[in-house]
Amino acid sequence: MTHFGGAYFLHEFIRMLQLRKFLARHLAYHRRNSDYSVSQMLLALIYPIILGLDRIETASLLRSDGTFQYLTGLQSFPDPQTLRRFLLNAPAHLREQLHRANDRLLQRFIHLPEHRSRLILDLDSTVLTVFGHQEGAAVGYNPRYRGKRSYDPLLCLEANSSFLWDVELRRGDAGTWAGSEELLACCFHSTPSDIRELRVRADAGFGYGPVLEMLETRPAQYAVVARMIPSLKRELPGLPYEPMNPSWEMAEFEHRPHDWSQARRCIVARRKIEEADPQPTLFTLERHAYRAWHTNLPLTPAGVWHFYDGRAELERCIREFREDFALRKIPTRAFAANALYLEVIRLAYNLVTAFQRTCLPEEWQSLTLSKLRHRLFWLPGELTRPQNRPTLRLPNSRLIEMWTDTILHRVHKAKPLED
Repeated sequence: MTHFGGAYFLHEFIRMLQLRKFLARHLAYHRRNSDYSVSQMLLALIYPIILGLDRIETASLLRSDGTFQYLTGLQSFPDPQTLRRFLLNAPAHLREQLHRANDRLLQRFIHLPEHRSRLILDLDSTVLTVFGHQEGAAVGYNPRYRGKRSYDPLLCLEANSSFLWDVELRRGDAGTWAGSEELLACCFHSTPSDIRELRVRADAGFGYGPVLEMLETRPAQYAVVARMIPSLKRELPGLPYEPMNPSWEMAEFEHRPHDWSQARRCIVARRKIEEADPQPTLFTLERHAYRAWHTNLPLTPAGVWHFYDGRAELERCIREFREDFALRKIPTRAFAANALYLEVIRLAYNLVTAFQRTCLPEEWQSLTLSKLRHRLFWLPGELTRPQNRPTLRLPNSRLIEMWTDTILHRVHKAKPLED
């Protein structure tokens, strides 16, 4: 018996992709006296994340689950100390190699189930509070636990597919846009050559001249929240606003701060603050609340606003990334090991997303991992041997039988990963 019988479907998807061979080709880490290959160790880290065993110590539950090990092709499951030593002892180049392997997977996955010609990249950061003495953790912006040490990773998600396009671990006291240029360079490098249009959305933490210049050099179309610096604030009252709806009015002008080499289009929206309104979270000036974006999009001011508001889905993805994919469970005290683990989480996230998009029914493709566990991965299973042939038996339900046929039919259409 196993509590994770439904994990067999994901394993079949991984097997059809020949992921272990793919990782073995791209990851060069020669270890002596090792019972597990690098690809097996990575899978042993990925499966607990996906199944909700979010701490490395909790993954020891799988050591006694022989049925799960048989279903996933592992001859045994490493103990927690082995998994932690793997992260701590890994050379720096292993994270770089895994990062490139993740990029190659995205270049394959992004065109499934149909070919894409446009990408929309959403940029943001999130705060990971730590409660120990982890290397690189520092006191910085932390709205929930003020004064606590934290990490501040940068994330980039592709909006239409929800793939985690890139991620970078940063110190907790990193500047608002520190590392943004490096992250964007990696995102651009991993973008398939047949993508004709690239659009980027970001909040005010990325609204700095060097970041915008890099987007224009790519070239990429962007909508980035404008920072309310003094030169922008002085312009707001005198702009010619036009009504957009009963509450909001909009205007646009060319804005050029003193440290910019050129002026850029700026879209401004404002609404009057009523007495009954709650405390506003937007910038306010003379009884008006304001929103502003710098953009090079060939859209009307209202079109830029609506395009940027599509970024709201990013908050849900980050919440799922934090809560369901163990992002908050920092596994070691070493910064390099934690950065490697972040790439492992990225691999797990994108594998589940690709599995959902290509193998599951349409109504399941927007489910969070938490709901997917309850519907599929946590299905109890029994391994039996009628006529000495291993057979996985799931709960006796016509609905489950229908899911099984549909999912396995799509899984077995997956093609192996190629360089």
